[in-house]
Amino acid sequence: MSTPASSNAAPNDGPRYRLQTTAIHAGEGPDPVTHASAPNLVMSTTFVVDADAAFSAEAMGDETRWVYTRWGNPTVHQLELKLAALEGADTAVAFGSGMAALFALLVHTLKSGDHAVISDVAYAALSESANEVLPELGISVTRVDTSDPENVRHALTPRTRLVHIETPSNPILRLTDIAAVAAIAHANGALLSVDSTFATPAATHPLALGADFAVHSLTKYLGGHGDALGGAIIGPDRLLRDIRRKTALRVGGVLSPFNAWLILRGLATFPLRMRAHEENALKVAAWLEANPHVSRVIYPGLPSHPQHALARRQMKNFSGMVTFQIPNGPAAARVLAEHLRVIHYAVSLGHHRSLLFYLGTNDLLQTTFKLDAAQLASWRTFAGDGLFRFSVGLEDPEDLIADLEQAFSHL
Repeated sequence: MSTPASSNAAPNDGPRYRLQTTAIHAGEGPDPVTHASAPNLVMSTTFVVDADAAFSAEAMGDETRWVYTRWGNPTVHQLELKLAALEGADTAVAFGSGMAALFALLVHTLKSGDHAVISDVAYAALSESANEVLPELGISVTRVDTSDPENVRHALTPRTRLVHIETPSNPILRLTDIAAVAAIAHANGALLSVDSTFATPAATHPLALGADFAVHSLTKYLGGHGDALGGAIIGPDRLLRDIRRKTALRVGGVLSPFNAWLILRGLATFPLRMRAHEENALKVAAWLEANPHVSRVIYPGLPSHPQHALARRQMKNFSGMVTFQIPNGPAAARVLAEHLRVIHYAVSLGHHRSLLFYLGTNDLLQTTFKLDAAQLASWRTFAGDGLFRFSVGLEDPEDLIADLEQAFSHL
């Protein structure tokens, strides 16, 4: 959908700027009526149109003006323009959550009789959908450890339409070589989607490495403040045009303009935040690695990460996600939940405040991940019997370390 003259969204047709400038200015411009510098929040669900306006999403074209917010909204459109610019893409389609974006991509690209190859360790709701919902729709799924691209090659069939990977993977921070998997998928005629939520555009540009789609949970680092759910699929217009028309609009899992406005606010400081997340995570991870209570630390920025060389090649920023293991993790979790004062014992990640949560291997294997013997061995290499997933926030790292130290004293 084009941007009407009454909107304050500027098209992404100017010169390419560096990351921080793009995060602030892409998709935005002074309002032509009020000259407001900050982007407007347009909460209207409907818009006044001409008498000959068509009442059909199928009639939408590049010159269509705003009609109904499920079809398109000026504030959401500004966010989509900015996200596309950050990923160096044609366009983006925003959804009400990251999982809504992932599921829309799956059901749009796959139909009964098709086959998909999906990472054996990925976001929990996506993994559970691949285990249960997709087979119920007649879609066959092969789950593989995508950290070895040859596993992807061996899993492909003539019916494979989509390969989906997540790097770094949630929760174990295992990496996948995007360029290598893209070449394998495309040689077989399959599309490649990459969940880049943990990496963010500050670290990795999946499309530049050959992926067809980049998927983000905007709830995490891109929004950055833990106050707005959102998701997005980002990629070429030739692939996303029908996803917008046939899936987003008809299924209806679109993003609220208010959440879009909150995420736009967060994106203005996104590159600055990611530099601070990385700096803090490096300091905290190094402290954890030297702590006698901790048996294992996984962080892509540490030389001890099993795929540190790939991380250095594929990530410009190592992000703020750290995992660590403590013997008798469930008991340690109870102690940390009770005694942490700065760090919140809570799920989610990518917020300005630090969040920590324990994820037990047995629990995840029962509810989410269905791993064979080789896959389980890879899992345990990164997670052991369970891990603490630590989203290192923007607090002073010395205060985070002091908070961990006083909590550890109760172990």
